[in-house]
Amino acid sequence: MTDQHRVDTLGAYGNPHVRTPHLDRLAAEGTRFDSCYTPTAICTPARASLLTGAAPFRHKLLANYERNVGYLEDLADDQFTFAGQLRAEGYRLGLLGKWHGGVRRTAADYGFEGPDLAGWHNPVDHPDYLAYLKEHGLPPYRITDLVRGTTPNGSPGNLLAARLHQPVEATFEHYLATRTIEMLRRWTEDGRGGDGEPFFLATHFFGPHLPYILPDEYYDMYDPELVELPASISETFAAKPPVQRNYSKLWAFDTMPLAESRKLIAVYWGYVTLIDEQIGRILDAVRELGLAERTAVFFTADHGEFTGAHRLHDKGPAMYEDIYRIPGILKVPGAPAGQVRDEFVSLTDCTATILDLAGSDTEPAVDSRSLLPLAAGERPDWPEHHLAEFHGHHFPYPQRMLRTRRYKLVVNPESHNELYDLHTDPDELHNRYDHPELRDVRAELTRTLYDLLRERGDNFFHWMTPMYDVETDYDTTLSAFESEPGTAPVPGRAGQERP
Repeated sequence: MTDQHRVDTLGAYGNPHVRTPHLDRLAAEGTRFDSCYTPTAICTPARASLLTGAAPFRHKLLANYERNVGYLEDLADDQFTFAGQLRAEGYRLGLLGKWHGGVRRTAADYGFEGPDLAGWHNPVDHPDYLAYLKEHGLPPYRITDLVRGTTPNGSPGNLLAARLHQPVEATFEHYLATRTIEMLRRWTEDGRGGDGEPFFLATHFFGPHLPYILPDEYYDMYDPELVELPASISETFAAKPPVQRNYSKLWAFDTMPLAESRKLIAVYWGYVTLIDEQIGRILDAVRELGLAERTAVFFTADHGEFTGAHRLHDKGPAMYEDIYRIPGILKVPGAPAGQVRDEFVSLTDCTATILDLAGSDTEPAVDSRSLLPLAAGERPDWPEHHLAEFHGHHFPYPQRMLRTRRYKLVVNPESHNELYDLHTDPDELHNRYDHPELRDVRAELTRTLYDLLRERGDNFFHWMTPMYDVETDYDTTLSAFESEPGTAPVPGRAGQERP
């Protein structure tokens, strides 16, 4: 798993410049999901959804703890997780890398072996990493040439990139791959991984999340002239929620020349190649240890990254494809190779897929579906949409999104709703929510989103009931005291009432 990884940086997804031979090979040997999405473009809630198979509104871990503004900071003690189920079924669990799944409860609390690597970015002061450097005679972490813009009040902006004065063997990415390989070998030597003693092992890279901190070899690997700036670099924010313009100012995009943006994207590409090489080392070890023919491999990310698209960096309260579409590649021994599936699949589907691979009879939350039928080449009934949500990062900011084959509807209660025709406007520059020619499309999408939210039990629908043209079949004021006892309907599932 990677963090803040754009789909368009991978050769398997069509990038002609970035070298990702190992992930491309994984796609060629397995199934590539072209319409894979995150349930929310923020690290901790997305990772909690992977762990639980539940949408964020359901597991209620809604924000990263560094910017938490009053939401829960940990999953409930009785929350179902695939880790707990696998452990109960005799699996050994390992996790090397980014956890970012809460404050009080660490990965070890869920049964995962591995060092506790807390935080949102490479913890280069962690004792195990420092021990790794010493063990291999490698130089310490040191960076120069820091790249950042200027925020509205004149202070330095967030760090976007820097040069790392270490060889590749000393990078945190190489360290994570090495520790993963060591664990694989140790488990194999212990007899783990054999018939009857299965394992689940995750490597969660902290990159290519910004800041892009790389040795010169990767920092300068790609010529910025190869970079075609995204068309949405011309974003005007006309008819868009004002928060997007504010976020652009926060990330100081306009305080840096376009040549700098081009270089940043080239550096981001270098980061992707560095990670691909480390994934290649892990996959080679799987083969060398004789595990390849009985080990499934899944590659994905928690969400995407703007890298200048829409004059933004990082992620935030803007539900664009750049940050909601993610890579998804699954290789299952014996399954057809080289498949490309276009069904809408979600990060939450990893949960049911893992349990299905393990042969577990336990079903995760209703928000998760096993991808094994798709990987097997079958054509099961599958939803023609993706539903996503956002709850805030630097501040509370509720959003809901419905993505269909052609259109995307985003409901923003505080300002302008958004409607994009992705066939005619793939860069999502033109908000057509108020355009008369799409009135019927808007009504249909609004009703579909409303019904889906009610069916799920996502109370966001309460806002939509009095505000939009949807069927009102309950007392939207929730003021039952206005009616005779026992006569006022209250909200239930779509088309239903509870007495």
